[in-house]
Amino acid sequence: MDPDPTRAYFAGTDRDRAAFEAGIKLGAIAHQYVGTPLTPSSVESLERAIEAATRIQPLVERVRVRIDRERLTIRGPYRYGVLTEDMLDVEVAVRVGGATAIGALRYVPEFDYPLMYLKDIGEPEKS
Repeated sequence: MDPDPTRAYFAGTDRDRAAFEAGIKLGAIAHQYVGTPLTPSSVESLERAIEAATRIQPLVERVRVRIDRERLTIRGPYRYGVLTEDMLDVEVAVRVGGATAIGALRYVPEFDYPLMYLKDIGEPEKS
């Protein structure tokens, strides 16, 4: 059996697919976890949980999640905050065939925006 049984559904090269998959992983992290309740003592466990959940997805080689504790705003009578996109600093590496893509999500102050971007992409290895 082909190591990737879904290969036939994707147009383009392994490099194209690696870039696509990196973007999908970042989008999933941003949209799945934003709004998660947080306290200063729960930040690290959420970082590890996001990493673990992302690592089990297909094609992921490594993932690193950091949550900016300085941006955590605690409020209300129950004394907790929520995860916002501008608190995330994420890097995910995806391999498809011989191609590797590294995607990143981080808050860029000059844009006042949490930017998802392709940090690096490698060509498939020649046989």
